Amino acid sequence: MTFMQPANRPAGRGKKMKELLDLFVVFARIGGFTFGGGYAMLPMLEKEVVNSRHWATEEELMDYYAIGQCTPGVIAINTATFIGYKIKGIPGGIMATLGVIAPSLVIITVIAAFISNFMELSFVNSAFAGIRACVCVLIFSAVLKLGKKALVDKITVGIFAVVLVLSLFTDISPAILVVLAGAVGIIIKGRGKKA
Repeated sequence: MTFMQPANRPAGRGKKMKELLDLFVVFARIGGFTFGGGYAMLPMLEKEVVNSRHWATEEELMDYYAIGQCTPGVIAINTATFIGYKIKGIPGGIMATLGVIAPSLVIITVIAAFISNFMELSFVNSAFAGIRACVCVLIFSAVLKLGKKALVDKITVGIFAVVLVLSLFTDISPAILVVLAGAVGIIIKGRGKKA
């Protein structure tokens, strides 16, 4: 994984500012048009970061996403920070992070100011019903894409099946499941490499 290596490109001050502004704008667009959390943003991240801008490969994006899940905080913010850091170091990480959270801060502030009157409107309730349905599709799409990349052999399919059953039928914390799955992966894959 090369996610902790920022790209070192010689550039003038104006070009550096433009690249930082690009990071902010791209992640503001992602943050402003992604409803439903980190999983729902994966298709948009893939389109913008991997396909359009070539800031990361699909494998790197999946790595950032996995690390974003394991570290404290919101997946979207963690992933934006990793990508921004890769592109422009610490200033890039800051700009990408600010970009992804700025739309939410503005929208939540406006909604909070009018929430009591806002939720009583029938068209708002109808809009939220439609948004929830869309978010389910986006999350399902992200799960399928992640599955294609992550379930590559019998071991990973086995880990998936065990974690799925545990998450559906027990009250074990998702954080514990992530740590346990990572430990099992290290142990089993480590033994496979030694053999």
